[in-house]
Amino acid sequence: MPTYCYTAPESSKIFDREFPAGEAPDKIFVEENGYSLQVFRNRQAEVTGMHLSVRGSENRTQQRRRQNPWPMEPCVGSGVHPTQAQELRDHLKARGCPTEVSEDGEPIYTSAAHRKKALKCRGMYDRNSFS
Repeated sequence: MPTYCYTAPESSKIFDREFPAGEAPDKIFVEENGYSLQVFRNRQAEVTGMHLSVRGSENRTQQRRRQNPWPMEPCVGSGVHPTQAQELRDHLKARGCPTEVSEDGEPIYTSAAHRKKALKCRGMYDRNSFS
């Protein structure tokens, strides 16, 4: 299962959680020091090699490295209007390619093959891809 990153608005601490691909919610609640804290998905922290400022660390930075850059950041180029996000989810699911779509209407692909299949379902293709 892929690992997703979450942060609280008032803190830079990162909480890693695993969810099935395409099923990670945009916000969750975590236990922190005996309190329930609402945290939001941080897609920037999920990118390979991102440097983040972390409170409490000695050098004030922490380097996060992931072995795999997937799930990909939301894809703006193949996005839709936010009011059409659910319609896009349903369209791709009906064609056998369930895809998570952000609140902004941008699809989030879990692999290169998933992206290729989802684009094909919509009659699109990526001219910059290697396949």
